[in-house]
Amino acid sequence: MSIKEADRVLPVTAGESNATREKRSVVQPSRIKQYEPLVLGTVSVVLALTAWQLVANARIYSILFLPGPWDVAQAFVKLFQTDDIWLDIGTSGMEMGIGYGMAIGVGLVLGMLMGWYTRFQYALDPFVNFFYSTPRIVLIPLFILWWGIEMPPKIAVIFLGALFPIIINTMAGVRNTEAALLRVARSFGASDALIFRRVVLPGSVPFILTGFRLGIGHALTGVVVAELIAAKHGVGQIIAIAGQTFQTPKMLAGVILIACTGMLLTTILQRIENRFQTWRPQIR
Repeated sequence: MSIKEADRVLPVTAGESNATREKRSVVQPSRIKQYEPLVLGTVSVVLALTAWQLVANARIYSILFLPGPWDVAQAFVKLFQTDDIWLDIGTSGMEMGIGYGMAIGVGLVLGMLMGWYTRFQYALDPFVNFFYSTPRIVLIPLFILWWGIEMPPKIAVIFLGALFPIIINTMAGVRNTEAALLRVARSFGASDALIFRRVVLPGSVPFILTGFRLGIGHALTGVVVAELIAAKHGVGQIIAIAGQTFQTPKMLAGVILIACTGMLLTTILQRIENRFQTWRPQIR
């Protein structure tokens, strides 16, 4: 035990039971330690923004090449003063919701089947590896040829982007189930369906949620890339037009909007994932 940890151990008084002494002898977590990630993260962000603003104020480079945080903030405010922004956000949100939702449904089913049935994995592995290794952007012209520039091509790109991380992580979760747990369940006469439902599936939840988090990043990338190439509305279209017309602060405002959306969704899933991992020992 370190000196700091020893300082936090409560003294043991005479006449206490062993259970009481054990509870009192547990190292009490410091309140500062609980908020350390938030404090350090906030300080680092503030320092980075300050340095960025100082460099921008020096005007070593033109605002065209290096707008400051204040310039981007003003562009962000102006962006939300227009009526079209809500149509763009709604369009991108609908594409994201449909494509990502389809990826969750299909990815869970295929990942579980590939993890539970070895021959099914052997049959689908070549397709998973092929499409996971193929950049989705090269398929956009083909999707546009099939469905035009409306919503279906964007949904297809988002779906393919988020699908394979979910499949791979779900399959890994199923296949990494403790062999001892499976042997015990079978020794008590549990059927395969019951084992899968009561043992395999609960143990795979952390892996599945990790796949969901990875899928969000790929899905948001698909939204922007698909709308950069061909779209009538969407946040990616805002970024494309701002970049083509040399409105760098507005372009960065669109990028920040996408990034903040991804951070929010990832944080929500990470909190859900942490709730399913409370039984794991904490690493100090």
